[in-house]
This record gives sequence, structure tokens and C-alpha cells, in this order.
Amino acid sequence: MTAHAFVLHLARAQARRENAQALLADCGVPGEIWPAVDGAALSMDDLTAQVGAEIFAPAYPFSLRPGEVGCFLSHRQIWAEIIRRNLDCALVLEDDVALDPSVFPQALRLAKRNIGALGYIQLQTRPPRRPAMLLDQDRRCRLTQPVVTPVRASAQLISRSGAQLLLEKSTHFDRPVDTYVQSHWFTGLRPGVVFPAGVRTISDQLEGSTIQIGRKPMLERIWREWARSIYRYRLARFSRQSPAPRQEARQ
Repeated sequence: MTAHAFVLHLARAQARRENAQALLADCGVPGEIWPAVDGAALSMDDLTAQVGAEIFAPAYPFSLRPGEVGCFLSHRQIWAEIIRRNLDCALVLEDDVALDPSVFPQALRLAKRNIGALGYIQLQTRPPRRPAMLLDQDRRCRLTQPVVTPVRASAQLISRSGAQLLLEKSTHFDRPVDTYVQSHWFTGLRPGVVFPAGVRTISDQLEGSTIQIGRKPMLERIWREWARSIYRYRLARFSRQSPAPRQEARQ
């Protein structure tokens, strides 16, 4: 199976340019740097044309920030490009990660031999929550399918069929892209997770996040923590009851 790499890079994030180029050179997959959508540059009309409210349950409790809208649109462009180019699969990396050359090639090999069956495999920076079914393994790297899919879209392998499923239901969206991918009861696509994957986030070394905003007032922080805990409880329930197909362990 032939893969193509897309390294998402926001043009104004100049401190990340060198890292984006290094990722493309070191990931082991031919590809390109893909210009990310700058949410801060979108007009109000552009923002409202894309973002809906309570599109599916459980309702996401927070309003999307412009940076989150831009991030979702960037990933959505790549899903469309996978289909347009008729690619077997694509490796998508955000420009604030680093790759461990002693682990990442194994993780990518493991993902590539399972992507046809799964459609979407996260190369995770953190271990997935249990319970999770072990599907396949390559040395230290384990491919699992957790009941609750982890968030983060730092690195992933996506097949053409997986991109089609994600694209067709995201004409409008009401939550960040990693939370959307997590919602397999809605998308019909239950992701796999490789960990360890030889991927780590280094945004703090690259002038921080291009999405997050400054520190919030105390009362707002308390409310957000409460709303987040309620959402996570509902998320776990929907994940357990999801009709999205599960993958059998590789023999």
C-alpha cells in the first residue's frame, strides 16, 4: 500500500517552519507541506458558514474558537485531497510534533498493514484509555481499538475510504476535529490507535499552540471543568453503545 505524507503547517507560524520541513524529510513517506487554514484570518461569514450547533449527541459544550475551525478545515481539506488524488492512504502530521527514529518506523509499518481494514489509525502521543482490544503488534508498538477513542490529531494514517466517511458527514461541524473523529457512533468509523508510536508534541518548544488562547477567569475555568466532566461522562456512554463496527484481532 502506497502512502503520501501531508505535514500541516500554518504559514504565519514561522517558528515551526523548520520543524515541518524536518518532519517531511524524516517521516519516511514522500509528501509535501500542506498550508493550514488560518482560522484567525477567516471572516465571520466564513466561520458561521462552517460551524453548526448541536449537530449530533452528546452536544459539545463549548463554542469553537477560530483556531479550532481553521484546524478542522485544514484536516478536511486533506481528506478531500486523499479522495481527489485517489490515494491508498495518507500520513498526516501536524507541525508541532517530533518523531523518534527508533520507534516511529515500526509504528508506521504496523499502521500501514492495518489501515485497509480500519480506515483511520492514530499514531498517538499518549497511551489510550482502557478498555481497548489489542489488534496487532510490532515489537514494542501495539495497535489497539479503544472503546473511547483518544483525542489529538497530531499524527494519523487515513485510508481513502476512511477519508470519505469523515468528509461526507462534516459539511458542518460543531466540535474540534479530534473530538469529531472520536465520535465513531456518528461517523461510522471506529479508529485504531498505535502506541508507543514514536511521536511526541513539542509545541512548547515552538512558541506554543496556534489554537489556545490566554488564561481564563476563575469562574469560567470552574464552569468549563464541570461542563467537560459531564461531556466526558456522556462521551463514554455513547462510545460503549456505538454501532460502529469493531475490527477483529489480526491472526
